Amino acid sequence: MDERGRAAAALLFNALVWGLSWLPFRTLYERGWHPLAATALVYGAIVAGLLIWRPGLLAGLVRNRSLGWLALASGLTNACFNWAVTVGDVVRVVLLFYLMPAWSILFAWWLLGERPDRWALARLLLALAGVVLVLKPPEAPWPLPSSLSDVLAILGGASFALTNVLLLRWRSQPDDLRAFSMFFGGTLVAALSAAALGSAVVPASFEGVRAAAPWALALGLGLLAGNAALQYGAARLPAQATALIMLSEVVFASASALWLHAAAWEARTLLGGALVLAAAVAAWVRPRAV
Repeated sequence: MDERGRAAAALLFNALVWGLSWLPFRTLYERGWHPLAATALVYGAIVAGLLIWRPGLLAGLVRNRSLGWLALASGLTNACFNWAVTVGDVVRVVLLFYLMPAWSILFAWWLLGERPDRWALARLLLALAGVVLVLKPPEAPWPLPSSLSDVLAILGGASFALTNVLLLRWRSQPDDLRAFSMFFGGTLVAALSAAALGSAVVPASFEGVRAAAPWALALGLGLLAGNAALQYGAARLPAQATALIMLSEVVFASASALWLHAAAWEARTLLGGALVLAAAVAAWVRPRAV
């Protein structure tokens, strides 16, 4: 397998981790942990572990202040997605999150100078058509978000697209420093947001904390491995390819949610999801020149 193949496989693994992340976050929610507090807990533990392994990472982040934008974008991504997938319909959330290819094309054009060709724009329109079907119920005149989870999913997708573009832009930075900045941003944004919501975001009893420990540990290890895979893959493929490969998260999340009865397909959602996935498949097929 060549480098591009390894990069694609790494991104697929990251998509698998995120596609299954809703399960531990919902389990923690059932044990009294708001998704923002759970995110701050898990990411804070990862940050602490990374600092024990590499004490100089925090000083490196201070010296490379441009990585603060990566930390902010990643922090918003995690706070929004984790919150949305915990309280909303899993299938709907991941489909709306994957407006990401639309944002990615725009951010890559703006920040990297990657002008989209007609084939990229066709894929973009196909994905957007699918999202419109998901957003617009028959009784509504416009395809607008109808809940907090809808808004969080769309905002999280935009933030994730920006994260991928910034990873590519700063691919010359060490992988461990970029990963640390992302987890640091995830901890900071989630902790500040949880603090703004008040003390109700964490369980009051010791039992609630103890019950969360195994799930938090498993989630932390999975996210750490997934982030390492993202660092490898996103730095070696164009931003548009990264965004479209990551659409496979829709498959992983939808299949697991349906299997565990955490979501239900509607015909409109099924068709919209098919269009979104078709756009991802189209990333690997280019029309022949005539």
